[in-house]
Order: sequence, then structure tokens, then C-alpha cells
Amino acid sequence: MFPERIETDRLRLEALGPDAVDVLEFYEICSSDPAIEAITEYVTWDPHATPKETLEYLEGAAERREANEGASYLIRPREGEDGAGEIAGDAGVGVDWEKRTMGLGVWLRKRFWGRGYSGERAAALMNLAFEQLDLELVVADAHVDNERSNRAIERYTEAHGGGQDGLLRNWHVFDGEPVDCYRYSVSKEEWAETPTDVTVTVVD
Repeated sequence: MFPERIETDRLRLEALGPDAVDVLEFYEICSSDPAIEAITEYVTWDPHATPKETLEYLEGAAERREANEGASYLIRPREGEDGAGEIAGDAGVGVDWEKRTMGLGVWLRKRFWGRGYSGERAAALMNLAFEQLDLELVVADAHVDNERSNRAIERYTEAHGGGQDGLLRNWHVFDGEPVDCYRYSVSKEEWAETPTDVTVTVVD
């Protein structure tokens, strides 16, 4: 259901799981990468405390993909990009089949911020949602205080004809406390009316 690999002009997305990446390499990134506290400030996971936690993270990603509930993808810059071949981050998708809706999530290592990778990854996953999976809506949300992510999501949803839907109160739980988020969406019709200039190749 979810492809092994998706390629764009500048990125390669590889299905995440224990067999796709060295566990200890991924643990080093998820536990102590420079600025890891800033990276995880507004996501629902904390820096990993042990390699076992990283292994469980990877196993969970593989199980969701096998169950056709969603998938996570390693983000690697392609040849010609600074840091080509390195792990730049993780792009996640979750699907609510009854609502025909895909939710997007992403985190990037700080050295890869500001390159437009989030938007390029979003274009690739919208293509997957609408062209491959016949879904009707793609959504993304961000903590109300996460100005960087809200700007990025607003930019790429508006680029594809969508935008902000509004405020969702007590939408996620961070450190045991409910928090408000802004939600953004793009419909299949909006996406079809705003052709992307990102080339997307799906590899099964």
C-alpha cells in the first residue's frame, strides 16, 4: 500500500523500519543530535534515552506500514545537495480510511532547516495521497506556539490551494498537558487545480 521509496527533485524518502537504517546511527540522531531539544520541543516524542527505545520506534513504524495505517519515511537529500545521502529527518503519514484523510508530520535535523525540504516532502506525500491512495483530504497541524512550523505548513498548503482551517483546542498532549494546535488542509480538488513544480517518482 505504502511504497518503499519516493523520490523528488532533491529528496529521497525511504520507508522507515529496523531493516532500513542502522539502529545505533538513528539512536545517535534521536538522542543527542545537535539541537535535539529544539527539534523535539513541539513534537510528541522526547529525545531517545536508550537504543532499545529507538528500536521500538523503528519497529512501530514498520508495524503501522504493514497494517496499512500509515508509514514513516527517512528523508535523505539526493546527490547535489549539501549532506547528500545523510539522514535529514523523518516524514510520517497516518491515514483515516473512513474519513479518506491523510495526516502529515515531519521533523528535520536543525542543519537541514530552511531549505524548503518540508514543503517538497509534503508535495510528494500529497501526490501519494491523491494519486495513489485515492484519498480526499491531506491535513497537518502544529502547536500554536510553533511559529516556524505554522509558517511552513501555511506556505505549502496555500501553495496547493488549501490553507488554515482553524484552531483545535486541546488537540495534542505534550508532557502530560493538552495543547492547542492550528490545523491546515488541502483537498484533492484544490490540489488538482494547483499543479506542483516538484517531480515525484514512486518506487515500489
